[in-house]
Amino acid sequence: MKKIFSTLCMALVAVAMMGQNPVITFVKTEHDFGKINEADGRVSTVFEFKNEGMAPLILSNVRASCGCTTPTWTKEPIEPGQTGSITVTYNPNGRPGKFQKTVTITSNASEPTKRVYIKGEVIPKQAKPVNKYTIAVGDMSMKSLVLDLGTIKKGEMGKGELEYTNLTKEDHSVELATSGMDTYLINQVTLPAVKPNEIGKFIFALDTKAAKLYGPMEVYAYVVVDGKKNISEPYKLTIKANIVEDFSNLSVEEKQQAPIMEVPAEFNAGKIAKGKNLKFYFPIKNSGANPLEIRRVYSSDKSLSFKTPKAIKTGRKGNIGMEINTKGLQAGNYTREIVVITNDYANSIKRIKVNFVVE
Repeated sequence: MKKIFSTLCMALVAVAMMGQNPVITFVKTEHDFGKINEADGRVSTVFEFKNEGMAPLILSNVRASCGCTTPTWTKEPIEPGQTGSITVTYNPNGRPGKFQKTVTITSNASEPTKRVYIKGEVIPKQAKPVNKYTIAVGDMSMKSLVLDLGTIKKGEMGKGELEYTNLTKEDHSVELATSGMDTYLINQVTLPAVKPNEIGKFIFALDTKAAKLYGPMEVYAYVVVDGKKNISEPYKLTIKANIVEDFSNLSVEEKQQAPIMEVPAEFNAGKIAKGKNLKFYFPIKNSGANPLEIRRVYSSDKSLSFKTPKAIKTGRKGNIGMEINTKGLQAGNYTREIVVITNDYANSIKRIKVNFVVE
């Protein structure tokens, strides 16, 4: 009996002591900022609380789960029945996307550790035009002067666009000009009159049916600002494409009757005196059933030029003429790559190494 009475007394004492402790109660424990703009900077919310206990409440520490969240709080003791607050500030700079953060509160309350939460979604700020359009073209500014349309099948239309903007404080007119030979390049300007900070586009369409070349090609257009045509480099736009033949619709019979290109993988052109030109011929054979048509022979080295034969009949050989111009070349050994494009559907592109010595 004594033991039961003693235990009951201890429990009553503990309850009495708890009643004398501070008790922290929050109006809210979570705040949703919703969608916020990164460009608008820091956002804050206030978590209010009340001491519903019988002794002064003291917050010994308030700690956020990361450095992007900063809490400030009431430092003075909060008497019974009085209120305090914790202001939580979130910095969205450089943190696009959804977030959820925890703030941990440590105090002398009957429940010594409490937590509150913030969450939301940061909408990334838009890059200013001055950061994206860094290439000055007169009073216009562009991100790039080169448009690569990639690989396009012969007969199809290649399309692409280049953006421009006006970073000045005045309106400017803009248009495009092409050389007379670029008749297969269709161009369009979306904003003939460009206001400050307005963004427009140069839209290009390359008609490969009209273009005679196969393989890599470049065509050019020039930006005309306020009616002043300038063909210098800062105003020059380069449009690139790689035009290939479409063999996808060939029937089985057509493939069986197709031409077959045979060329050496490598050959030596010999020695050339410095400052002189050397003309050289290398063989190409058609071992297929239909004529072999040479679409193009080229090299990235401008010192090499070529002369191609007409269609080569089945079982016949032809010669591709090559001239090497040594002007500007130093004495030494050279290796260059030549690309031959034909209507051989199985191997329409052959790469050949040519070696020569400049003495």
